Amino acid sequence: MMQEGLNFATTISVDRTPQEAFDAITNVRGWWSQEVEGDTDQVGGEFDYHYKDVHRCRVRVTDLVPGRKVAWLVLDNYFDFIDDQAEWKDTEVVFEISEKGGGAEVRFTHVGLVPQYECYDVCSNAWAGYITGSLRNLINTGTGQPNPKENGDAPDHQHAATAQRVKRAPQAISLAPADSNGA
Repeated sequence: MMQEGLNFATTISVDRTPQEAFDAITNVRGWWSQEVEGDTDQVGGEFDYHYKDVHRCRVRVTDLVPGRKVAWLVLDNYFDFIDDQAEWKDTEVVFEISEKGGGAEVRFTHVGLVPQYECYDVCSNAWAGYITGSLRNLINTGTGQPNPKENGDAPDHQHAATAQRVKRAPQAISLAPADSNGA
């Protein structure tokens, strides 16, 4: 079993009730991706997330306690920028919600996403963007910044995955146009 301190975690405070935070978290299309397909708001429900050909995963909702907790189990995963596709498989994503100062505090932990993983830097950066930006905004204002449908603009944190792919296969991805001498 992994020590909790090694898992990626972040905490946000919001100006809404714990129930409003819970409702926003279960609205995965409102803060993570408009491309999510499946049930995100019932225990046993499964949903698929994907971002272009960069990342796909299948997730099962394992726990829902209104106003208190949301938990998911990652059933399957694929990244195009790392070697070990099993890094997210069988990990848990947990949102713990509590009342704090007339609002709510949401503690997000990706249990099993640890610094030893090749995807850790890219994934922790992406989760931080989704949780501290998009989810917080969805809770506080009713509008998040999820990944758009397939043809939309990429959120800023997706650039980290692109940079990682370039490091792995620089010959496959050219960032500069060829000059007129064919070089």
